[in-house]
Amino acid sequence: MSKKELITNYLDTLIPNPKAELKYSKDYEFLIAVMLSAQTTDKRVNSVTEELFKYNIYELRDMDVLKLEMILRPIGTFKKKAIFLKEICKRLIEDYDGVVPNNRKYLETLPGVGHKTVNVFLNEIYNVPTIAVDTHVERISKRLSLAEESDTVTEVEKKLEKYFPKKDWGKIHKQLVLFGRYYCKAMKPECSSCSLQKYCKYYKNKKTQ
Repeated sequence: MSKKELITNYLDTLIPNPKAELKYSKDYEFLIAVMLSAQTTDKRVNSVTEELFKYNIYELRDMDVLKLEMILRPIGTFKKKAIFLKEICKRLIEDYDGVVPNNRKYLETLPGVGHKTVNVFLNEIYNVPTIAVDTHVERISKRLSLAEESDTVTEVEKKLEKYFPKKDWGKIHKQLVLFGRYYCKAMKPECSSCSLQKYCKYYKNKKTQ
């Protein structure tokens, strides 16, 4: 079995139906949740969006910024994110009647919404094949020598896109995120039960120490 087959088969066994863990019921809610998730956990974002998403996009646009800050306070950099959130809602209402378009170029002009956020959003909402490289995906890619230690997140993304079939990008992305979050963790990864040991630089280094 090739390395690629082993990785995909193992991820399919471990995480057969990967799902985004951010909670949402509308397209703009998911975009906002992904924006809020920068430098914090999905769990913490879900704890604030439970209150936040009681308000619709028009109410969020018009909400007093201090009230918004109070809701967002647990996630850190909440002052900046409160401003981003209001502006995102304002722009979406003015430009697309509150609907988030399948338009990468436009989405990347929204405050707090970068390339990675757009990748996550387009894959989840519009099923566009993308690979978003967060800290988990980057860490696993480098541990498994799918990318070099010195590679930027953009370089990691390009290498993963070349390595895996385009039709699988969205699924692989979610699987790698969840694999990194719950198994191949930054601290104390579960190496002893992992089927990818022979390809893992982290495991080999640990064995020689």
